[in-house]
Amino acid sequence: MACFLALSIFAALVLVPSHAAATNQQDVAYWFTQRVDHFGRNNQQWEQHYMVNHTYYKAGGPIFITTPGDNALTSYHTSMTHLTRLAQQHSGIAVAIEQRFYGNSAPLPDLSASSLEFMTAENMLADLASFIRMAKTNPSSVFPVAVTEDAQVVFAGSSFAANVAVWMRSTYPDLVAGAWASSAFVYNRLENYQFEQSFGYHLKQLGCGLQFAQAVKELDDILLSGDQAQIDSALDLFELPALSVQGFASVVSDMAMSEASAQITVNGDPMAEAVCAHFSKGTLVLVSYANVVKAAIKRRGVSAAQLSSMGNYNRTDTRITLNQPDLVNYYISCTWFSNWIAATPRNSGLDSYISQLLTLDLSLSQCRRHFGNHVDFISNVDSFNRRWFYPLHSATNIFYTVGSLDIWRGNSVAPVSGNIIQTNTNSHIEVIEGAGHAQDYDMESVSDILSVKRARHIGDNLVKKWLGHRNRHIRLEQVE
Repeated sequence: MACFLALSIFAALVLVPSHAAATNQQDVAYWFTQRVDHFGRNNQQWEQHYMVNHTYYKAGGPIFITTPGDNALTSYHTSMTHLTRLAQQHSGIAVAIEQRFYGNSAPLPDLSASSLEFMTAENMLADLASFIRMAKTNPSSVFPVAVTEDAQVVFAGSSFAANVAVWMRSTYPDLVAGAWASSAFVYNRLENYQFEQSFGYHLKQLGCGLQFAQAVKELDDILLSGDQAQIDSALDLFELPALSVQGFASVVSDMAMSEASAQITVNGDPMAEAVCAHFSKGTLVLVSYANVVKAAIKRRGVSAAQLSSMGNYNRTDTRITLNQPDLVNYYISCTWFSNWIAATPRNSGLDSYISQLLTLDLSLSQCRRHFGNHVDFISNVDSFNRRWFYPLHSATNIFYTVGSLDIWRGNSVAPVSGNIIQTNTNSHIEVIEGAGHAQDYDMESVSDILSVKRARHIGDNLVKKWLGHRNRHIRLEQVE
């Protein structure tokens, strides 16, 4: 198991509430001083944003930590997810730490390639490890309430933040007692056609997968024909502005899949209404496909100008200003784990649910557009998996969850073909039947389906094991 403890540089810390008069304690912003590079290449310092919810804390309670992943930090992350419930169950304190280069956490003044070279998985995790060490050894310097020294730490998160959780447990097991990983996409690919296959699997369960795939093929036949009159007619049918064929294919796929991560509840599956309902009205499949896209554009309030921008793969965009999460995401995809969403090859024998025009080369062109010749465009996925995925085979105390209808299931530890790792001590893989993306990590609701409630209960009891009953305040409830 790889470990960077010997290489990490302990960060100094300054606790400075950004607005001490905030109405709710969980809305107060705090700042932790980090280094640009924990491994000696740049020792400049910067301030990392974090938030705290100590509503349920009692002396001796554990620390529950998350990150907002590839989003900016808000109090939602400490007050509106299952992390809050865990803090309540264990009389703990909830902490959310914004990841470097997202939101207000800026190690350097811009998002140029030379700045983003310090956006590495190693540095991202070392930031969190530095915070945890300080929280364990000098808690009064990071928390606004008296927290017991050497408190146990559980990391949790959903989607990309779930990756961070499992990497923290596998890389820093002496600092992190366990990890709750909701819908982590831990196995990476250069061309990720498993993403659209998961989308298609969902549609098949709802009964419209074959019609949708046929519509995609019919549109592709038009876009690939080179017949501009037919292409213009299709643009009119979908009510889209003038776009290149690649832009057309991209916008249509994005809009058609816009509800793919929506939460499935006892009140229904949003994908049924957003997609399959349009294929049950006896219309031609291409017309039905157009109706899906037009409804999504209306529902999302996307303007014609925004559609033109979404579909413009030739535009020159040299902005490197801060607060561009998509630019950071592109850098990570270009240099870390790829996972470029691409169409399933027609010769694979499988149906495709996005256009054949959406290729690896098209995705890599965005790396070139954003970063020029400053980065390697094809990341070494095999090397990345060896570094970050294979150690999970020996990691303990991890709770993996994935919905059976999760759009990212193909990259999880439990794709449709079966589990791709063996769980170890106090670990568990739970496929949540009928659930979508990261539903177990949401705050519990009366509309939760039973399988989501059961998954949370399994996770709650695992957390109890990880913490070793050190906290006498624990109270766990049965699933009703």
